[in-house]
Amino acid sequence: MRDPYEVLGVQRDASAAAIKSAYRKLAKKHHPDSNKNDPKAAARFAEINSANEILGDETKRKQYDRGEIDAEGKPRFQGFPGGGGRAGGAGGFEQYSFRSGGPGAGAGAGFGGAAGFEDILNSMFGGAAGARGAGAGARGRAQGFDFDTGFAPDLDQSVSMTVTLEEAVRGTEKRVRLPSGKELNVKIPAGVNAGQQIRLKGQGESAPGHRAGDLLITVNIAPHPHFKVDGNDLKLELPLTLYEAVLGAKVRVPTLTGAIELSIPKNTSSGRIFRLKGKGLPKAGAAGDLFVTTRIILPDGHDAELEKLMQKWRDNHPYNPRSDLG
Repeated sequence: MRDPYEVLGVQRDASAAAIKSAYRKLAKKHHPDSNKNDPKAAARFAEINSANEILGDETKRKQYDRGEIDAEGKPRFQGFPGGGGRAGGAGGFEQYSFRSGGPGAGAGAGFGGAAGFEDILNSMFGGAAGARGAGAGARGRAQGFDFDTGFAPDLDQSVSMTVTLEEAVRGTEKRVRLPSGKELNVKIPAGVNAGQQIRLKGQGESAPGHRAGDLLITVNIAPHPHFKVDGNDLKLELPLTLYEAVLGAKVRVPTLTGAIELSIPKNTSSGRIFRLKGKGLPKAGAAGDLFVTTRIILPDGHDAELEKLMQKWRDNHPYNPRSDLG
């Protein structure tokens, strides 16, 4: 993945507000629902969200700047102090062999190795115990324990995937790229929650003599340019003109299942909340609701006619909406 700063088009010393603003503009511009004829829109949108997951989180941003995590949020392996290990372990990690001390300990007498383990048991408890130790070694290998290193290798792999709110609701199929470069098509079930994990058995790393690990996919839901998720409910801010608020109007309101018309009564104040029942997130049992909060937006710039009208209204119809504040 590209450098998150490059993806969002901000400088490395950009403020949190500048990063948030850049993300919102790009997310709105490249949202798949607004670019249905562009097959690359979903990939760009996912890249934008992945970059925001790093730079929009103060802790992750510092970790990235220090080189502790990469552009996908995965830890960068720094090695062990003092060295001494040999390279070539799974996933780029170094493998360390622990040797048993004492006379006769050679290159083949690693701690937990088959011969070394049997010798220790034989010297302490006799042949019968040694035979039991050999049996334990066989069982350990069958269960994935590696007696050459003294550890059971962790062959599971973890990756994250970002989906849009709409994709999380209706389900989708997306392609995920593994650290090894392998790509897989993954079905995301309808109704998936943020942070939920999907396990694909046998799709992790492999090693001779061991069962293949699993692939664990953590699903993240990208922030929506319009809706905010609150449990099963959704929240939306609805801009209104001054004349719509005063005179009343019918305005189009987006929902997850398509736009609807909402009747705005006369003299609607900014901040009034309308509840659209069942227009939230679909869940087992009862669906959530959509809460629409009105925001009165004045025209940009100076409007002499509007100002003159307001001056006349102020002089002839004064009122104080803050009278109860003392």
